Amino acid sequence: MDAAGKKKPDKGVTPQSTDFSAWYNEVVLRAELADRGPVKGTMVIRPYGYRIWELLQAELDARIKATGHQNAYFPLLIPENHLRREAEHVEGFSPELAVVTIGGGKKLDEPLVVRPTSESIIGEMFSRWISSHRDLPLLLNQWANVVRWELRPRLFLRTTEFLWQEGHTAHTSEDDAMGETMVALRFYEDVARNVAAMPVIPGEKTPGERFAGAARTFTIEAMMRDSRALQAGTSHYMGQNFAKAFDIRYTSDAGAVEYCHTTSWGMSTRMIGGIIMTHGDDKGLVLPPKLAPYQAVVVPIGRADSLEASVREGDALVSRMEAGGIRAHLDRRSVSPGFKFNDWEMRGVPLRLELGPRDLAAGLVTVANRLTGDKDQVPLESVESAVRNLLAEIQDEMLAAATQFQDDRTSSVSDWTTFAARVSSGFALALHCGERACEEQIKVATTATARCVPLSAPAEDGQCVRCGNPAAYGRRVLFGRAY
Repeated sequence: MDAAGKKKPDKGVTPQSTDFSAWYNEVVLRAELADRGPVKGTMVIRPYGYRIWELLQAELDARIKATGHQNAYFPLLIPENHLRREAEHVEGFSPELAVVTIGGGKKLDEPLVVRPTSESIIGEMFSRWISSHRDLPLLLNQWANVVRWELRPRLFLRTTEFLWQEGHTAHTSEDDAMGETMVALRFYEDVARNVAAMPVIPGEKTPGERFAGAARTFTIEAMMRDSRALQAGTSHYMGQNFAKAFDIRYTSDAGAVEYCHTTSWGMSTRMIGGIIMTHGDDKGLVLPPKLAPYQAVVVPIGRADSLEASVREGDALVSRMEAGGIRAHLDRRSVSPGFKFNDWEMRGVPLRLELGPRDLAAGLVTVANRLTGDKDQVPLESVESAVRNLLAEIQDEMLAAATQFQDDRTSSVSDWTTFAARVSSGFALALHCGERACEEQIKVATTATARCVPLSAPAEDGQCVRCGNPAAYGRRVLFGRAY
């Protein structure tokens, strides 16, 4: 876009190797995923980008419901005193809060906070709804928007307002609540890996990186193509912190009054940014087939009568593919085939089907693979099965390629010099003392942070890579520079 907001002529995008940040911003705008809103830090999600979110949302929502949760909705505005009942929570969010002080033209008796997350308002409602062990577990999920005042916004990754789901549950015991925390973490891992083709490392956050007010925080961490980490989803065991702050109690089977154990967990539109940065290339987006708004686009080629014949056959072909469960689209725009080819490459459509007079005469269609760049001719009569097979192959190949990329840039290190070199271009697995002051020293020296203690890491003891004191956690910690 130029300064007036008009679309620029097609000149490609900045190569990733030249300026990854510029590449990312250009792809988001050029692929028409989103645009900047009139208020600094806000984002307008355009139809193509929102369709990706809808597809991701459907996959995640199915997993949420399959594990016994029900969707609900809670207010956007939260009384300020509700938020302040849990001191650590409000302290963690204070710099990001948007506060309403005037309503209906009058100053409000009490300021209202625009929802940064919903633990406080949901805690209030849980205290009303839960009285007996028979009411538990209470398993709810909300699809909503939240507002966190962002000083350094970036479309999808960090915006003042964004979309997400937030699960909130209440249980009779720590064991049940921890089990729930891990259920949520596992379906986040499943969606990231098997839907977004994004390899992730599940693990527990260190105390210095925990969610404000949580007893334990778990995360899935992914590596982007600039070797930086992206926190793609989090699941929190809240202990009894919020239950005590909001008086969420139940009467046990034995007649004793007990505080509940609660959880919360969330995944947001940040995942779209992760998909862009995990798979994109110098031509633009590369979308995993399971999240592509169009899995196959038919481009008719020809002039006059021959073009009309290509359009008719393309229309019939799209109908056949759609009947077979393939998201397909016929590009009827009055622009050159070359422009269409470049445009759909920018938008990351997995397969482009080129249909011209020679193809029709031979009973063939040319299929271009966005991931590999290969072109093959397929009989028109068997296009649906060929496309379906190719889509499955692309999905698998994208996960394999991203996994190899991450593995090649992740190393176990034992000395500070090697650690500093590794985190400059990837992930380092290192022993750490667990002290927040030491974590901060690492961050100052390298800009790397402790992403998580990977759940799959083998047991290991030794000395901290930075200070040499005895290591904590009993296993290595994953460090990397992050978004």
